[in-house]
Amino acid sequence: MAVDVRWATIEDATALATMLCEMAVHYRQPPLGHERALSAARKWLGEESPAYPHFALAFVKGEVGGLASVAIAHPGIDLERLLFLKDLFVRDKARSAGVGRALIGFLAGHCRRHGIGRIDLTTEDWNEGALRFYDRLGAERHGQKVFLRLSGEALKAAKP
Repeated sequence: MAVDVRWATIEDATALATMLCEMAVHYRQPPLGHERALSAARKWLGEESPAYPHFALAFVKGEVGGLASVAIAHPGIDLERLLFLKDLFVRDKARSAGVGRALIGFLAGHCRRHGIGRIDLTTEDWNEGALRFYDRLGAERHGQKVFLRLSGEALKAAKP
């Protein structure tokens, strides 16, 4: 089955909103209202960062089937940029159709074309399907890092 992957533009706001709503449910979060998700998608794809795309969308027969949310981080100790894959999500009805592999291939191609040396990502330890998928791709598990988060009160308390 042919999968078309492209960087999302403002014209893709509705498709992105659909994916965000389905992702919230999949990742065990409170459901998102479509209008709220659409408003955020329009902001992110329109005014917030027009110079660099943050979302790749995959389409199967013209219908959105998956998304990758990414950020480019500049050099660390190895002086090589990396693409951080924040989220890779494939809708239930598009699973096992090559959507995830097409998204990763699209991102890998972008990295090769732009001199980006690696893709880093995380996944939940309970997400066995994702772990198997990344294993099949040959992703290496790196246990030397601990994933941490500042949010809520800790974020408010982190003042200069």
